[in-house]
Amino acid sequence: MDVVFDRVAGLDVGKKIVVVCVRTPGPGGKRVSETRTFRTMTRSLGLMADWLAECGVKLAAMESTATYWKPVFYCLEEQVETWLLNAAHTKAVAGRKSDVRDAEWIAQLLEHGLVRPSFVPPPPIRQLRNLTRYRVQLQGDRTRDAGRLEKLLEDASIKLSAVASNIVGASSRAMLGALVAGERDGAVMADLARSKLRRKIPELAEALTGRFDDHHALLVGQLLARIAATEQALVDLDAHLADLMIPWAHELELLQTIPGVGVHVAQAFIAETSGDMSRFPSPAHLAAWVGVAPAMHESAGRRQPAGTRHGNKFLTAMLVEAAQSASRTKDTYLAAQFARLTSRRGHNRAAVAVAHSILVSAYWMLVRDEPYRDLGPGWLDQHARTEAHTRHLIAQLEHLGHTVVLDPVA
Repeated sequence: MDVVFDRVAGLDVGKKIVVVCVRTPGPGGKRVSETRTFRTMTRSLGLMADWLAECGVKLAAMESTATYWKPVFYCLEEQVETWLLNAAHTKAVAGRKSDVRDAEWIAQLLEHGLVRPSFVPPPPIRQLRNLTRYRVQLQGDRTRDAGRLEKLLEDASIKLSAVASNIVGASSRAMLGALVAGERDGAVMADLARSKLRRKIPELAEALTGRFDDHHALLVGQLLARIAATEQALVDLDAHLADLMIPWAHELELLQTIPGVGVHVAQAFIAETSGDMSRFPSPAHLAAWVGVAPAMHESAGRRQPAGTRHGNKFLTAMLVEAAQSASRTKDTYLAAQFARLTSRRGHNRAAVAVAHSILVSAYWMLVRDEPYRDLGPGWLDQHARTEAHTRHLIAQLEHLGHTVVLDPVA
């Protein structure tokens, strides 16, 4: 095979060491390999970068191994063009695996141009990614703690969740705070309810009467404190994200014109894709990268269902959440699409399909710099009727012996 890149380096990255294989031109048109091992400490990585510079390496590549690739990649990207490769695309021959051979194999694939780089955003976008992903984790922590709180109250025969829809709301916290402080009179605690929940004071008084003892008070108090601390962390994080997102204010405004897409989904979209759609040749490439495009499995002329492709799980989750929100909107194309697909394919597949539609819309909106234009709830039915009528007419003409070639008007 032809050599596409003359001076390359393949890196096999681990937690403690990184094995580097450099491939350069040798005498007689042969290729020469040299392999060295470095520790993954910052100082050792600096020595590795200096050695690659001495060898005249123009291109380096490594597998995306957990998060261990990040220190190595960040060190090299400042001095040499560095590619991050999908580990599934660089598997060596089974039974011949070692760190040295893996590094040599990556270098050989790279020099012949048999691999392609994954998308690694620039440092400002990487900062946004860390923040938006951490926000998702904090939301998960809050949800899990609220679930633990509900189970603990059930253990104490406190049926607050049977009356109040939100056991971590302002009224519920006031009542639970009094319970932790030692109050056991259900009527007194129920009187702390606020707003619409005051209509249910008799039910609350009965629900707050149970077998609540000191160990329940300790655990409930700690859970309430954890939830409050998590919510404060979310407030601080949202304020910091709002400041960092100022350069993308216009893109955020455009994205939020899509039904179901709120500020957090728009921020996640910018943080995961960088907001620069020129990195993706088409909406299909973006959908495949995110993981909302169908996978393909064909063998012996038969195609089998393969689910969706593996992709960016963080953005996929946010888009599916936005799709479910869009399904509850009134008189919109996305709501009609969700309802139509749910009846035939089920709730989960409908959510992924609508998430795909949201992603494609976002792609073209950012490319064309224009807000979302809704097709309306009747577009799918009208389009289906038009296609059915066209198929019927074609079948009639073919039955009469004609060959039909369609030439749609632009």
